[in-house]
Amino acid sequence: MADLAIIAGAQAFTDAPAQYYEAGTFPKDRSMPRFQPSRPIWGASVLIATIAATPAAAATSETQGWLTESLIVRASDADTVTLDSSQRLRRDRSGGDQQTVRVSMDHRIATGVLIGGGFAYFRSGPEQEQRLFQQMTLTKGIWLARTRIEQRFFDTADRASWRLRQRVQASVPLDRAGQWTLVAATELMFHLNRARPSDKTGLAVMRNQIGLRHPISKLLDAQLLYMRQQTFRDSRPDAVAHIPWLTLSWKI
Repeated sequence: MADLAIIAGAQAFTDAPAQYYEAGTFPKDRSMPRFQPSRPIWGASVLIATIAATPAAAATSETQGWLTESLIVRASDADTVTLDSSQRLRRDRSGGDQQTVRVSMDHRIATGVLIGGGFAYFRSGPEQEQRLFQQMTLTKGIWLARTRIEQRFFDTADRASWRLRQRVQASVPLDRAGQWTLVAATELMFHLNRARPSDKTGLAVMRNQIGLRHPISKLLDAQLLYMRQQTFRDSRPDAVAHIPWLTLSWKI
């Protein structure tokens, strides 16, 4: 598959940090678009159709379950700090269950333009990972595009593994009250080097997501997604995981 990089234009949702979109929440605002037929919504339907039409190539398959808890703190008008943790139930062939902790900060430098970065820690049976990342997020209407660069430090490798991640997402309000939002996203991950001889370079992982977001209270939102994650492998079948993913987001 050829490399893909999608960058959306930048305007609207001016004060909404990237975490509100990825974690599944965004601040209620009078500028939030109403659900009505428009080109952006037509475009979102194309994205959803693309996700549904992902080819089912020969691959090994398994089912996982992910739960994420996220705390989003508005530090200032332009700065947002996010702390989240995840529990991922996985089979032994995928490294067993995994626990993650991540802290990040985003700063708005212009309307619809955010830059940020952070640190993450991943723990599973076979290995542990510490990760640094830097990112830029662009938003326009229902659309979000995020480019992220990661430096991944494994306790089973002698040097850092560099990865590029490109995500595009549509969040479509389904009612005038803003109680239900359809979320559809796709993300491609590219390995830029080999930290270990067995590592693959180029396109390594594709994630497709679709689901619903709903506010439970003024400070708490819930999002439930189905995610199809495909890991591309050389000389053997790809690995596909089918993942129901629940995210609970607190905003303070």
